[in-house]
Amino acid sequence: MTISIARKTLIHEWRRFLPATIAIAFSGVLMTVQGALLLGIVGANSLYVTQSTAQYWVGFPGTQSVDLGRTIPAGVATNLYAEPAISHVEPILFGSGDWRGPHGGGGVSVTVLGIDTANDAEALARIIPGSLRNELNEPGTVVVDIADASKLSTQKGGIAEVNRHSVRIVGYIDGLRGLGGVNVVASLETARNLDHSLPGDSGATYFLYDLKPGTNGPAIQARLNSSANIRRFEVWSAEELASMTTMYMLLDSGAGIAFIFATLIAVMIGAVITSQTLMSAVAGTVPQYATLRALGVPFDRLRFIVIEQAGWVGLFGFVISLFLSVAIALMAAVYRVPFELRFSIIASASTVVLLVAAVACLLAIHRLRDTDPAMLLR
Repeated sequence: MTISIARKTLIHEWRRFLPATIAIAFSGVLMTVQGALLLGIVGANSLYVTQSTAQYWVGFPGTQSVDLGRTIPAGVATNLYAEPAISHVEPILFGSGDWRGPHGGGGVSVTVLGIDTANDAEALARIIPGSLRNELNEPGTVVVDIADASKLSTQKGGIAEVNRHSVRIVGYIDGLRGLGGVNVVASLETARNLDHSLPGDSGATYFLYDLKPGTNGPAIQARLNSSANIRRFEVWSAEELASMTTMYMLLDSGAGIAFIFATLIAVMIGAVITSQTLMSAVAGTVPQYATLRALGVPFDRLRFIVIEQAGWVGLFGFVISLFLSVAIALMAAVYRVPFELRFSIIASASTVVLLVAAVACLLAIHRLRDTDPAMLLR
């Protein structure tokens, strides 16, 4: 009885429940998109780690975010080479500069990244193929993310200046878009030439290393981290450093806190829209429920009918929301917007919307408990 009445009511009164379905759909999209943007933006700073293939990173002790690294001496590499289980060590440099395009255009602050140009190098290996690394062996050559190309007033093959040193763009990469400025990738030698504050004695901002198969990585990490009384360096796994960077951006930076606040506001707005629309829809069918009460249907049975209606409305709204969210994710990919659509985001937004829908419906029907059905039928 409960199932048939709930479904028949939805089919017969579909015009009444259609606005509620659309409200749920767009509330879900609002929460999902806001959450995906939040993850995409706070995760953008960890791209240096996630776009590299190294298992471990070695940097200045106490570093909170990968982009805040400080110089560590070349002697740190000696500690790494002394470990027989370490199979590969390479440096990466993080510098800064001021980009100037031709005729004074394209004035942009840039992050200068110096990487090893060997074919087996692991820094940014996921987005920079070996052929493009070979081109970086030529002094004064750089690559930039294609999403940032419009900011630089210079096309591929064009000449520009970084800190008054001439550079030439030899190619574009995809997957290292900068949040504020622009990431400019060069060889280690070119990076040192562009930013004279970078160490010139084989020091680095980070050293990356891998382990031979079957090696106990955490044990070696712990041994390296406790190898000296005065800590000259600290070792993190790639996952630890990426997570640490994301959490720093999320909780310790002003931008992250502001975006969290905006996401919470989006959740509240979505919840209010959903609850008010559904309460109005259910309130409009109260006379029908009053008839059922007058016929002797228990209040608990009416509650189950309302919950099922909320479930069906929420399901239809969820399906619409899912299609819209995927469409927005595809648009974000086309325009290279930092947008990370995860299943957890969709599930969380859907759970919030469905719970709000159920509570709103129950609140709307609750006034039947203490009300004379005859009055509601007038």
